[in-house]
Amino acid sequence: MSHPQLSLPAARALHLAAQGMLTTPRRKATKADVLAAIRRMALLQIDTISVVARSPYLVLFSRLGNYDPAWLDELLAEGALFEYWAHEACFVPREDYRLLRHRMLNPAAMGWKFSVEWMKKHHADIEQLIAHIREAGPVRSRDFERQGGKGNGWWDWKPEKRHLEVLFTSGRLMVRERQNFQRVYDIAERVLPEWDDAAHLPADDEARQDMIRASCRALGLVKTGWVADYYRLRRGNDSASLHALADGGELLPVRVDGLKGDFFVHHSLCEQLTLAADGKLGASACSLLSPFDPIVWDRKRASELFGFDYRIECYTPAPKRQYGYFVLPLLVRGKLVGRLDAKAHRAQGVFEVKALYLEPGVRLSQRLRDDIMTALQRAADWHGTPQLRFGSVPDGW
Repeated sequence: MSHPQLSLPAARALHLAAQGMLTTPRRKATKADVLAAIRRMALLQIDTISVVARSPYLVLFSRLGNYDPAWLDELLAEGALFEYWAHEACFVPREDYRLLRHRMLNPAAMGWKFSVEWMKKHHADIEQLIAHIREAGPVRSRDFERQGGKGNGWWDWKPEKRHLEVLFTSGRLMVRERQNFQRVYDIAERVLPEWDDAAHLPADDEARQDMIRASCRALGLVKTGWVADYYRLRRGNDSASLHALADGGELLPVRVDGLKGDFFVHHSLCEQLTLAADGKLGASACSLLSPFDPIVWDRKRASELFGFDYRIECYTPAPKRQYGYFVLPLLVRGKLVGRLDAKAHRAQGVFEVKALYLEPGVRLSQRLRDDIMTALQRAADWHGTPQLRFGSVPDGW
């Protein structure tokens, strides 16, 4: 049986359709749309940098357009979402707690996120902290005074902060809510009272397979080299897993022009696949993307699928940055056409584009300029910084 042959634009369109990024929304977003968008992506990565809207809010804006960021905070506080280490720190739908519980039960495998030696050394203090939370209620890191002055970053956390983090990684504490984006920690059984390991914990292999399923659904288009990264799974026999899912009808084998490997499309995109194979699935959305958007967070996938070589530079020393501190990819009609270094000056109402770059080979047309300007103005308005101010721009802009 021959497999559908997809052009590269059609393959990109299927991926964007799975991510909810194929077209611009035609109606005003609701709170339910926020939860639906996170369920569609499976994971919403968290980052605290705020030169523009913090990443999780920006990822949702890219998909929903104008919406109230408070809805994300409310969904966490209401328990529709929980936080844990998935791709990295992520908001995850409550029903997927079962997929990540094994990591909590084996925190020593989580690398720098957990320290066995710290737990041993500070066992008494940690147990005292747990007892305090159990009796007095949720706490924030800022509720504890630092001894010896201000810290110097994550490597110089005060002890209570590290206690909270190792307890979070081991699943004894969960994030009940965020206040001004600061975590509020509570005893896990108070946040998720219905959970029972004995009754609800799947086998490790089953959880892994379900994470692969969720990755395939969220990506829409997958190959062996892409699937493990979504949940940061250790690489296994992922090729066999994908072919088994294809044998069961959950994935549909396809070929993609110019790309090597066995590709699969998630069965939920069956109708879109027919259109894509006929060249009739067009991508029209134009938007700024967060550096931590699922579309670009896997550098290898972004390079293969979009021809976009992207490295997050906010953690790179300034003299070594090529493009800037917080550089946002530009998605225009199914292509990643460029990137910009931006900053929202909220007090002044100014959205500053420090520098805007087009990708090699991208020709600046009036239509492209109009698309980018529309995306920029929409983002600026949502930020409450409606005045656009430009620094360096491409020739002919």
